[in-house]
Amino acid sequence: MKKKEFVTQDLLSKIYQQHSDGAQKLPPERQLAEEYGVSRFTIRQALEKLASIGVVRIVQGSGIWINAQTRSNPLVYNSITEKRFDQMRYRLISLHKKRPDREDQQIFGLCEDDFIWQFCRLRFVDEVATQIEISRMPAALFPDLNQEVIERSIQQYVLEKGHPISHLLTRYRAVSVNREQSILLGCKKGSPAMHINNRGILDGGRVYEISDIIDINYSCTYVIPHNRDNLAFRQQSQD
Repeated sequence: MKKKEFVTQDLLSKIYQQHSDGAQKLPPERQLAEEYGVSRFTIRQALEKLASIGVVRIVQGSGIWINAQTRSNPLVYNSITEKRFDQMRYRLISLHKKRPDREDQQIFGLCEDDFIWQFCRLRFVDEVATQIEISRMPAALFPDLNQEVIERSIQQYVLEKGHPISHLLTRYRAVSVNREQSILLGCKKGSPAMHINNRGILDGGRVYEISDIIDINYSCTYVIPHNRDNLAFRQQSQD
């Protein structure tokens, strides 16, 4: 693990270990550099990463303030959410309208005579292709979906259409890149990747998008509260 990543993870761990009420601050850069045995530049990189995901606020002349609200967020950051939109761009690969299959009908609550959009787009992070995303969305809910929309934030588009987003259901699976994917991503066939399946859900429970993503540069950090009920359930087979 790079020094910057180690410092980021360790500071994050220490922040979540704190339970004091009121505003809390991290030590100044110079002190952190001495404690970790690294340069102030490395400390600054780690702090900027924590600031970019909303864990701390760096106030010139005041210090590094901890945002206590982050403790209530189980997913702290991943390799995409820590990036600003101006560091990413999309390129549309394909877009077409089709009838939903039985699985789509079940998930979206559609009839066989309805339509869904299906599109494929390539995501670039810092001008490097890192993701292939294939998504499906109900056409009746988003009749004006087009290339311009797809090459920016889908979540922002959904909100602009007046649909409040409730949550995402996400599943991860390690895979290898196939030949077609390797051509789009500019990597070798068989390269390790993460298959991420997302189901976007609106307030009220309606699904607005299903997406399957192949990511060749994915990492994530979670803070997961201890689940006593789940532990008790898993121990039952030992009794």
